[in-house]
Amino acid sequence: MYAIIENGSKQYKIQEGDIVFLDKIDLEDGAALILDRVVALSDEDVLTLGTPYINGLKIKAKVVGQGKGKKINIFKFKAKKNYRRRQGHRQPFTKVEILKIQIPGKAKKAEKTEQE
Repeated sequence: MYAIIENGSKQYKIQEGDIVFLDKIDLEDGAALILDRVVALSDEDVLTLGTPYINGLKIKAKVVGQGKGKKINIFKFKAKKNYRRRQGHRQPFTKVEILKIQIPGKAKKAEKTEQE
């Protein structure tokens, strides 16, 4: 089972147990996080697509850490004009561990089968 989530302007394919680097989220290490912007879900050869998101589907995650990505250098210049500008950038990220993909109707079915 996997899901495709949206974070910022990017989409990520995730499964339970994955560690994903998302755009910076202001949470402390170890904090719980619920991702509800799920675009698609594949469960046992059944693909469900959202319009634009799947209602009721939530993904439980835990913040593992914060950091910055690899440095990229930006260099601008104009020939013969003595114009040169150099700038660097490191994109901040949040490292997240995916704990559980919660499907609304599936949890109720699992409880019924355990009771029988």
